[in-house]
Amino acid sequence: MPDSNTIRNRLLTVGAVVLLVAALRGSYPVTMPLAAALIVIAAVWPLKPWLDKVLPSGFSYAATVLILLLIATIFIAAVYYAIAEIVRAFAQRADMFESAIESVSGWASDWGFSGLDAEKTTSRLLAMSQMLVSRTYTVVGYLGFIAVLVILGLPEVPAMRQRFQLALGTSDRRALVKTIDEIAEKIRQYISVTALTSLITGVASGAWALIVGLELALVWGILNFLLNFIPMVGNIVGIIPPTIYAAVQFQSITMTTIVFLGFAALQLAISNFVYPTLQGRSLSLPPVVILLSLSFWSWIWGIAGALIAIPLTVALLIVFDYFETTRWIARLVSRPSS
Repeated sequence: MPDSNTIRNRLLTVGAVVLLVAALRGSYPVTMPLAAALIVIAAVWPLKPWLDKVLPSGFSYAATVLILLLIATIFIAAVYYAIAEIVRAFAQRADMFESAIESVSGWASDWGFSGLDAEKTTSRLLAMSQMLVSRTYTVVGYLGFIAVLVILGLPEVPAMRQRFQLALGTSDRRALVKTIDEIAEKIRQYISVTALTSLITGVASGAWALIVGLELALVWGILNFLLNFIPMVGNIVGIIPPTIYAAVQFQSITMTTIVFLGFAALQLAISNFVYPTLQGRSLSLPPVVILLSLSFWSWIWGIAGALIAIPLTVALLIVFDYFETTRWIARLVSRPSS
């Protein structure tokens, strides 16, 4: 049986974790952008030394910032364009959308389900869509804050390394630098592979929409590209809007089923074969841990938490593996490397 000191320490640890989680939730406007900025810095830092080889230091820093701003601008424009086009298209086809819901309601009633009001459902969905458009401005604000943090943080990377060298002994410094480098490498690999598979998903989704004659093919491609950055959950959510729109456009169960099966097959093939092949086993996270990670960080920081859940979890596991007292946690939830 554990002694009183052990029990006290465990209770203090649990209390500290609870307080930390509460602090993270309460400080969302600051801690979320800071965490996202650190992930971005870890991902793009190799670009700066590479540009140093062809440009003076000041110009390479400016070029790195410009590249980041260009990527952020494209990302924001893609998000706004996709959401705005979907809202506009559904608003223009509101009557057809209501008719499709009435058909579904009639089919559901035949099977013993009731309570689906077509007019109210249409109004609610349109209101939700318009709310998404209005919240895009909030997203832009947070992205701008993250961009400022990244711009200010990039020049501090060499300075931080120098401070570690002065403050720590040789063995501690080597271990700490190795841990930080490992975290940065894992983040870079995750982001690069996720971006590639997201691009493949977007192109394939747009191509499938063109093949079956589904309108807004570019929008469905962009939507699936963006949602693919949320593992597992994004793959499922990306199927729903084009399938609903197919029901409205074609007014046919057969065509709607074909559209759904095509998008589902693409998502399953890419997430279960293409992504694991490109990613390998370097992240060593089983699916159940990924789902728990998404659930936890989404609860803490919403959609933003879901977007950065995997890099944060990987970073925490590497840190846990660094300390003897928490190493068992990293070994418990990680897959053995092969």
